[in-house]
Amino acid sequence: MNTIGNIFRLTTFGESHGEAIGGVVDGMPAGIPIDVAFIQQELNRRRPGQSHITTARKEADKVELLSGVFEGKSTGCPIGFIVRNTNQHSNDYDNMRELYRPSHADYTYTYKYGTRDHRGGGRSSARITISRCVAGALAKLALKEIGVRITAYTSQVGSIALERDYRKYDLTLTESNAVRCPDTEKAAEMIRLIEEVKAEGDTIGGVITCVIQGCPPGLGEPEFSKLHAMLGAAMLSINAVKGFEYGEGFDGVAMRGSEQNDEFLPLNSQYDHQEQKLSTKTNHSGGIQGGISNGQDIYCRVAFKPIATLLREQKTVDIHGKETTLTAKGRHDPCVLPRAVPVVEAMTAITILDAYLADKAGKIS
Repeated sequence: MNTIGNIFRLTTFGESHGEAIGGVVDGMPAGIPIDVAFIQQELNRRRPGQSHITTARKEADKVELLSGVFEGKSTGCPIGFIVRNTNQHSNDYDNMRELYRPSHADYTYTYKYGTRDHRGGGRSSARITISRCVAGALAKLALKEIGVRITAYTSQVGSIALERDYRKYDLTLTESNAVRCPDTEKAAEMIRLIEEVKAEGDTIGGVITCVIQGCPPGLGEPEFSKLHAMLGAAMLSINAVKGFEYGEGFDGVAMRGSEQNDEFLPLNSQYDHQEQKLSTKTNHSGGIQGGISNGQDIYCRVAFKPIATLLREQKTVDIHGKETTLTAKGRHDPCVLPRAVPVVEAMTAITILDAYLADKAGKIS
């Protein structure tokens, strides 16, 4: 329901226009240095109002850690946290109180619960991803201790796309522009497209690519908790996500098995011999085979639909089923991609740390 994870677990609470967004992280390993400035930096990457191609809503999104940290390190006890909402304009949504917005969760929430919070979508709002970013930052701090690095970037906006091979780009340039794309020329094109769409009161979707480096082999379970299934479930739980693929993904169906298979390379160092850690000549598998990580880079792509809130007239119906029109008010993103990059990283970190802890729990050293 509102919890993800088995050993490293996040439970979230809050609504877009409520008092605060928050959560509880359980299963955080003890003794991890907790860098609050880093956690805040991850929230800053997600927060609204950071550029002209994102929503104009202004929120400090300052995190308050309430428990589970002592003298700068995790204690192993639950880490409770909140991020207070300070800039809600709830009146902007008064005209939506009795309307169902196209492609939103208004109708499904009402049908399921018999009620809904019409202010900014309430619990279905993307603002809820704040909690994921806090938990993801904590997971990143733990994963840093074992050398795991996670980098996501915008690889497509509309029809403007980078090449699929992430190795062709300097991923350190991702944060150098507003759209979070490591190719500066393509980034400029993407930004112009978002500006055009925004001027028309419309929205646009795209793709985020995520790369996991330094992931140890052996993570994931052989049947229902395959690592790629866990990652897929995590990504598909993010607002506006419509698709997930890893490795060659759908493009791989056009390849022959002789092209797709990743040949193993001979052990070529004393370390490799000691650890029996093999490498592969290619990585079409995307770092996962049989549902278990093999030690190569894990890479995946996450597709986001255009945001459903348009600042232009749309046909819809009211709660009585009567035909009407809706023109949304308020402050909304014309494209979710720039602010979704840290969310994808966060959900990846949560998943990988949970799988790592599960692997350790299943072994006797």
